[in-house]
Amino acid sequence: MKKNKDEYIIIVGCGRLGANLASLLSKARKSIVVIDNDRDAFNRLSDEFSGFTIEADATEEAALLEAKIERADVVVATTNDDNTNIMIAQIAKSIYNVDKVVARLFEPSRQKVYEELDIETICPTELSAIAFRNIILEGQGEG
Repeated sequence: MKKNKDEYIIIVGCGRLGANLASLLSKARKSIVVIDNDRDAFNRLSDEFSGFTIEADATEEAALLEAKIERADVVVATTNDDNTNIMIAQIAKSIYNVDKVVARLFEPSRQKVYEELDIETICPTELSAIAFRNIILEGQGEG
């Protein structure tokens, strides 16, 4: 039975984004499992990280089963490859019925694909562009 409190979180991808997210959530006392196919990627995790790491290809079911995806409240796909993120998000949502699935959207033009699959996304490129625009336009048109 799931707790539905976003307590057990699987993060796929331990690049800068995944590692920072894992460290922040670990600090918030969440149970975190990070999956990456590069052992060295786990060096990015902070010293405070208290979760588990699995060196594996998360597109392979064995890796997701080792991470206990059937118990996950949240799955976050943070790799730098949209196809990988879509595949992992789809598996989590459709096969394992994970309540909350979020994927990093690397290429903004692919947003429609995620929307059609009903996968929630965060696009760092889009967020950065908006932040830059706001800084550049701040104060313009005043006075």
